[in-house]
Amino acid sequence: MPSQQLKSLVDSVAPLFAGEAEVFRTYWTWSGRTNETDRLWLLRQARKEVWDTPLGDQRGLYLGPAEDLIADFPKIDIEIPREEILERMEGLYEEFSHYCAYADAYDVVRGEGEPRLSPTRLKEVPDWAENLAIRDRRAEIKKQYGTAGERACYFTEGGYCTLFSEGMKLAGNGGVDDLIAKAAALVYEDEFGHMCKGIIGLDAEDMSGADWDLMTELSVELAGMRIDMRNVQFSFPLSAERVAAIKAGDIEPVVFDFEKVEAA
Repeated sequence: MPSQQLKSLVDSVAPLFAGEAEVFRTYWTWSGRTNETDRLWLLRQARKEVWDTPLGDQRGLYLGPAEDLIADFPKIDIEIPREEILERMEGLYEEFSHYCAYADAYDVVRGEGEPRLSPTRLKEVPDWAENLAIRDRRAEIKKQYGTAGERACYFTEGGYCTLFSEGMKLAGNGGVDDLIAKAAALVYEDEFGHMCKGIIGLDAEDMSGADWDLMTELSVELAGMRIDMRNVQFSFPLSAERVAAIKAGDIEPVVFDFEKVEAA
């Protein structure tokens, strides 16, 4: 059974995860949704799948781990078990497949004469202020608060997979919606289990009451920033008033299924 500290952490962040889910759910049927807004959010999501990391590593999700694997090659089975290297290589494959899925969806709606996406091209895509803010804040949190800050960054990364769980519901609509649903299902399948193990694993960490309190405070801050980041990414389907109401608690929290998490 999860500890009371873990339950309290989840209870504090669950309404904000629900707010992030509301951004997506609103966008799918929003009157302001157009081919152009689809291109924008898919472009930004593909960029995130390549260049965004939980702790702000500027090398991105592929180049950084690939460079680390090369550097660690002489250490395999001397300092680093082969099983750890294999797990890291499998993770690299999974992450790149996520980029491919969203890039495929983008390429269906890209403008006439526009080239296909590539990681190199995405490196030059301007980031948006709210995404930069959360990236920089993660780096500050890790530097200032050490292990507790790092745990908060990882705990809030992905927003309880709400983009993917909500995106999967588009299946059967046809066109780009089916490609979005396919991408969402792929990422959800890979990420939900990892997320669950990470969350349940918090109870195995040696954390004091003060550590739990700090991690909760930082997680709430980051989860709130995620709502702003997603709302801009999706061209403001939620009004500023609605975002403020969500942050004030005017929303049903996501239901965190601890039994499913423990079984994952």
